[in-house]
Amino acid sequence: MKHPLLSLLLVVLSWNALQAQVTFPYNGVQDHREGLYAFTNATIHTRYDETLENATLVIRRGKVEAVGVGIPVPAGAVVLDCAGKSIYPSFLDPFTDYGMPEPKAEGRRPQQQPQMLSNKKGAFAWNEALKSEFRAHEHFTRDDKKAQEWLKLGFGAVLSHRPDGISRGSAALVLLGDQREHELIVEEKAAHVLSFSKGTSTQNYPSSLMGSIALLRQTYLDGAWYERHGRDEEVNLSLEAWNELQSLPQIFAVNDMLDALRAARIGEEFGVRYIIKGSGDEYQRLRELEATGSPFILPLDFPDAYDVEDPLDARLVSLQQMKHWELAPTNPARLAAEDVTFA
Repeated sequence: MKHPLLSLLLVVLSWNALQAQVTFPYNGVQDHREGLYAFTNATIHTRYDETLENATLVIRRGKVEAVGVGIPVPAGAVVLDCAGKSIYPSFLDPFTDYGMPEPKAEGRRPQQQPQMLSNKKGAFAWNEALKSEFRAHEHFTRDDKKAQEWLKLGFGAVLSHRPDGISRGSAALVLLGDQREHELIVEEKAAHVLSFSKGTSTQNYPSSLMGSIALLRQTYLDGAWYERHGRDEEVNLSLEAWNELQSLPQIFAVNDMLDALRAARIGEEFGVRYIIKGSGDEYQRLRELEATGSPFILPLDFPDAYDVEDPLDARLVSLQQMKHWELAPTNPARLAAEDVTFA
């Protein structure tokens, strides 16, 4: 795909341009047209810092074929004069659970406690919080209602994963269309998602943040052992998947700015630079977080104003909460001022 950002535009402009795949039968008269469109004389924003005036965008079979100034219009194309109009790439949300199944425990918590081992059957990790073998693209199911909500906000694609566990497995990059799932999946394994939360695991361990950190660090060591010679001793599908995921972008979801610093320290120990999914309070430890060199995914759902009309209710709202309500909307600007990369 020559222009991956502009290719997301097809979600809004070219729903009918996508052609049926030959792997599925079609009951009716086939439309063999190529879905060839040329948007001419437009102001096209190919990047946040690049704008083309009087430019042409060519889409064929739902994909961007060419974009530029002075490029020829292919024969047979449907030409749409976009003089006075602007074309932008759609937004992409890098942290969602769109189309994912609801997280469920592998089994019931046994009456006899503590539960030492996972309930999951098979050659998988001993701890249920390690779900590195989960592949989001294998479980993705489109949701037309939710997709429409995203599209109305200007989004064309999302990075989707199942929010469950310390190692949550791989995330998939998918389009927000109404085609079959086969045509909506752009990248099967686009990232590895982690957190300090054990999710739906019924095991007693880890029962604290310290335990989650210890389990994560041990998994890095186990993965290295398995890659060197552990495979000769046993088959562990979770560790195999863990090692495969290390070549992908690593996204770490945290609950606050202190967890972000903890995650960065773990990454430094094992030579990994995480993309931190922040919580919106990064401004409180701005210099320390900037020093980690980690890029961030920032939330924009800022806290609502507190109802303090009743003096008795007002006493329940702390000064810390009030300060965060006031300063949270400044969080992205403060990170930008420190040249922190964020989305």
